[in-house]
Amino acid sequence: MSEKTYCLSTPIYYPSDKLHIGHSYTTTIADAIARYRRMSGYKVLFMTGSDEHGQKIERKAKEKGVTPLEYVDPIVDSFKELWRMLNISYDDFIRTTEPRHQKVVQEIFRRIWEKGDIYKSEYEGWYCTPCETFWLERQLIDGKCPNPDCGRPVELTKEESYFFRLSKYADRLLEHIETHPEFIRPESRKNEMVAFIKSGLEDLCISRTTFDWGIPVPIDEGHVIYVWFDALSNYLTSAGLFQDEERFAQFWPADLHLVGKEIMRFHTIIWPIMLMALDLPLPKTVFGHGWLVLDGGKMSKSKGNVIDPIELINEFGADPLRYFLLREISFGSDGNFSREALIKRLNADLANDLGNLLHRSTAMLGKYYDFIVPEPGAYQELDLKLQTLAREVLDNYRTYFDNLEINDAVAEVWRLIAAANKYIDESAPWVLAKTDRERLATVMYTLFETLRQVAVLIGPLMPATADKMWSLLGLSGSVQDCRFNQLEAWGGYPAGTKVTQGPPLFPRVEVESADKEETPVTTEAAQTLSDLKEEITIDDFAKLDLRVAKIIKAEPHPNADRLLKLQVQVGPEERQIVAGIAEHYKPEELIGKTIVIVANLKPAKLRGEISQGMLLAASAGDQLALITPEKEIPSGGRVK
Repeated sequence: MSEKTYCLSTPIYYPSDKLHIGHSYTTTIADAIARYRRMSGYKVLFMTGSDEHGQKIERKAKEKGVTPLEYVDPIVDSFKELWRMLNISYDDFIRTTEPRHQKVVQEIFRRIWEKGDIYKSEYEGWYCTPCETFWLERQLIDGKCPNPDCGRPVELTKEESYFFRLSKYADRLLEHIETHPEFIRPESRKNEMVAFIKSGLEDLCISRTTFDWGIPVPIDEGHVIYVWFDALSNYLTSAGLFQDEERFAQFWPADLHLVGKEIMRFHTIIWPIMLMALDLPLPKTVFGHGWLVLDGGKMSKSKGNVIDPIELINEFGADPLRYFLLREISFGSDGNFSREALIKRLNADLANDLGNLLHRSTAMLGKYYDFIVPEPGAYQELDLKLQTLAREVLDNYRTYFDNLEINDAVAEVWRLIAAANKYIDESAPWVLAKTDRERLATVMYTLFETLRQVAVLIGPLMPATADKMWSLLGLSGSVQDCRFNQLEAWGGYPAGTKVTQGPPLFPRVEVESADKEETPVTTEAAQTLSDLKEEITIDDFAKLDLRVAKIIKAEPHPNADRLLKLQVQVGPEERQIVAGIAEHYKPEELIGKTIVIVANLKPAKLRGEISQGMLLAASAGDQLALITPEKEIPSGGRVK
């Protein structure tokens, strides 16, 4: 059987001297897909790079008094450093200034010229230098660039040029789009491109003479090749055209081009027509994703609303940022970015859900089995239910990834994580430790087999976290060496493995009170209750650590009739709380009840018994009721 291959790319990025999170979005998505395909058994070619020619670069270099190459070199280095920090696993980073690329571009030009699809004429029209784009008079908006991310003045240009016969291929391209519905995705982008083609394609000016920072036209060195004709060709260079025919045959046509929606016209009209003129197959899919928006508008340097991804990585880490980009945004649509939303995802999904699952499981394993995962006994219905869900999650995860529904694939993993946390509460290992050690062994094994599966599933999403989990679980090698078919059968975790208790995977990020808007109120409004205690600030309140706890044992205090002695489960920990509620609750009616406690109250001895915390209750007259969560929340959950 021939080896399965998969070729995907991001656009090669223009060397902007200001990195922003939009640069990270497309590439993080592409990296997750590349890792997913490798872990599915494919040999992958993941291409990215930098687009370094054109009038805009030449002008900026002159402004700084350096050569164009001297201008772009440090910027390209900053891109590579960002990709390193984000763990981007590209296979080829191509720079359009590389000799290998220049040879390919010139050969492409020569072959299309020899075919008769390039001719020499004179261009007179409008050109947007920031976008490196030609525009017709009728396309301008109030005489300016119609690109919604630009809107800047255009220049009237008149020069001798070579033209590419786009118009010749319009009908053929429309037929391809119609017969290959997967070629342009999502559907809304396809409809836009079809309408654009049907409005009439003009032949494309593909050479310039008014500047010289570009690849020379091979048949006329007084011209340089238009930057988009040059840049689009990078996919062929990286795949090995005219240089490594075995590599090219293996990886072309590309399976997927991931591009921002603002450059769909170049990738779904100009690019496929170039390939048709070369008699080469077209990419299988061009997917135009949406924008990251901030305060209702796309992030861009021109608007001054860019967010530096390196600052976010330094503050929160690479994997939380990757997770946010993959989970928060429905791929294909615009997505909102805010620091607050990132912190919320980190605390709720990563710290509370994933981190807490690993931490509490490991803590119990250390307490009950000295960190050695035991052999499981007979599985019961509760265990089989989790096993069935794990296989369902794997199947859905694959389907979503294959269909580029990335955020849905991520959500499936968290469905399994949530089920595992619930499984702990339902199986109650702390009770089994005292009543049924054989059953406890099965429960603990089930938890660590689930954690193994979770580690593999997050491998494409958060590679550093996945490998850290893998190591803590005592497993050898790297998650990236695993294959998803290893999850199809339950029981791949080797019993007898020693697990390591590490620090929390994701420490919670406490939002500073200065970040919160507090609406001041009058003293009169604040003092409507006659017995209201002294006012406190949000900082005072933040000192309280309120946690959800489950009562697992209750009995009368041996030395006080009004007190009850409670054993409560708080995440992986058990602790004792002494509470003065004996007049309102019988011990037997409290067992199994979920309550809220002050977890960071200094321990005290009450009538000879240690109390580690205080439960919360509401009272009115002779009535008293314990405070309980409205919905089911795992023990250890934070109340805020």
